[in-house]
Amino acid sequence: MTSVVALYDALTTAPDERSRARVIAEAFERLEDRYPHLQDLATQAHLRETELRLQKEIEQVRADLTLKIEQLRGDIARTKIDLLKWLVPLMFAQVAAIAALVKLL
Repeated sequence: MTSVVALYDALTTAPDERSRARVIAEAFERLEDRYPHLQDLATQAHLRETELRLQKEIEQVRADLTLKIEQLRGDIARTKIDLLKWLVPLMFAQVAAIAALVKLL
């Protein structure tokens, strides 16, 4: 609090505008020295912008995943059909082979 009072006193006792401007510039310099990371603070606007950008990226990833899932479902269906194309004839061949063996015995 004393620094604010000192700033007020320095501003009110300054003889001219040039001196007041120097007092204000020195106050800003002390503020920057005291809080060096002041420039790195995020504002609500920065956070909102980041949030919107992340939401957009999430939607893009979601859309990409949806497409990939649909492709995988198609691949699984085609693989299932291919397996059935081979399994059904092999099952009939196996039944025929067993029937032939039973006849031979």
